[in-house]
Amino acid sequence: MNFRRRIPSLTALMTLEAVLRHRSFTAAAIELGVTQAAVSRQIAALEEEMGLPMFVRKHRAIEPTAECLILGTTLAQSFANIADTLDAVRFSQQDVVTIGATVAFSSFWLLPRLAEFRRENSGVQIRVVSQDARIDLDAGQVDIAIRFGIPPFNDGTVIASRGDVITLVCSPDYLQRRKAGPLSADDELIETDVEDRSWLSWSQWIAGLDPPFPGKPSLRFNHYTETIFAARAGQGVALGWGVLVQTFLDDGTLVALDQRRISAEGRYNVVIPLKSRRTVAIDRACSWLIASLHDG
Repeated sequence: MNFRRRIPSLTALMTLEAVLRHRSFTAAAIELGVTQAAVSRQIAALEEEMGLPMFVRKHRAIEPTAECLILGTTLAQSFANIADTLDAVRFSQQDVVTIGATVAFSSFWLLPRLAEFRRENSGVQIRVVSQDARIDLDAGQVDIAIRFGIPPFNDGTVIASRGDVITLVCSPDYLQRRKAGPLSADDELIETDVEDRSWLSWSQWIAGLDPPFPGKPSLRFNHYTETIFAARAGQGVALGWGVLVQTFLDDGTLVALDQRRISAEGRYNVVIPLKSRRTVAIDRACSWLIASLHDG
């Protein structure tokens, strides 16, 4: 329905509501931040469009007509409803927190822990953006990002960080089937093919062995989540990033192949955009992420 053809100027209607409430053109002009003459013009235009007088002008006073009172009651209620709805929309937006992270971090670390945050903050809505491509914080896509790397970052402020340790992981079944001893060319290696080389590759791991061996991955995925699912399914050995796979080590679906450990060069960083908006919900989410990351 085209309301514009049936409804006069909203400016004129808001002016009428203010004049009726104050019973004064002057007081209405002060509230609206316009001149008294501008208020008079709006009322006159409304009366002309309606074909009805809205006020009876008396000496130093105005008296609303019966039609004006009927219209004014509806306008007051309608404007109040609009204002309440706008406040509700603004409030709901303030309670939405968007968190960005890699697919692996979201799947293995963030999502299992979100239930705790939601129980303690039932009014906060969480939106998770999972992507392995680096999230541009300047684009305003997220309120908080979990970014692996070495700070500082030119588009955000790091408010917490944590290092990680990498170990070789496989399923208990695979460990039982393989020959005893250290990693060798006989092992099935599962690789994650990613452009971001902050992820350690098998070639880097093997190069650090003494002696190294000419081993090559026999199974490759473009997401670390798939790499870990394959390892849990007994299809080979994966490079296990401790923060991401600890849950599976705890539940026994993954085990360490040996005792070798390598400290990762980068860190998991909780980052907020340089031009971040501040809300109570975002502050709560930040505090929770900081505490949870430090706790494991």
